[in-house]
Amino acid sequence: MNISMNELKAALRRCFEASGYYVGNYEDAANMILWLEKHGLNGLKEMEHALPFITADQNKPLSEVVYEDSTSAIIDSKNRSALNCIAASVDLAHAKALESGIATVTVHNCHNRMFILKALTDCGRRGISVAAYWRNGTQSVTEHTVAIKAGDRYPSYSKAETNLPSAPEDKQALTIICSSRVDLTTSLQNSKDHQKVLYVSPEEIQRNKEFSIDNGIDIDDQLWQKINQIGANILVKNSDRSRLGAG
Repeated sequence: MNISMNELKAALRRCFEASGYYVGNYEDAANMILWLEKHGLNGLKEMEHALPFITADQNKPLSEVVYEDSTSAIIDSKNRSALNCIAASVDLAHAKALESGIATVTVHNCHNRMFILKALTDCGRRGISVAAYWRNGTQSVTEHTVAIKAGDRYPSYSKAETNLPSAPEDKQALTIICSSRVDLTTSLQNSKDHQKVLYVSPEEIQRNKEFSIDNGIDIDDQLWQKINQIGANILVKNSDRSRLGAG
């Protein structure tokens, strides 16, 4: 079925609020998914992977900074989804880059790392160049990198299928590099280790957005029903007690 971006955003906000996300967090989560989808980067497919686990995050410990100095930090996200923790990691890299010129933040135990693209784009639009790199998978490893120059509106994104072995230190890890002094660019190159490389330019990402604005968002009927079923849990049943709080 086809829906508008406003319909999708409202439904996603209800879904994450009903799943125990805090005020602000559920806004971020909805915006991260919508950003990927409307820019042609499969946000709804990524959400399908996350959907069975989103309620579990409310019972996990908060992310912890396990090391920090003036130009770097290491964060343990405690097996949380990027939907409710990665924006803070990007903000930390941004703050350190403003202070020191360049900063590196490494995040461990973070799922659904593709959702970082919205936070990285916001960082670039604030005048700070930023790039991120991560690996995904155990049997078949894929590499991912994204970058945006200071002041640009859209990032570039690369993905490569590899024949590289999986390493324990790569599992659910992500590296963010942020600079206020130099423009950072990234792309994965064809090599003997890369079987297939996908590169999406900033111009293509912009065109995808324009298409979505004109044509709306296509979503699987079952996924749309599931999102709304979860979101319905925030609605209060009609009762004498609920009527006392109405208005």
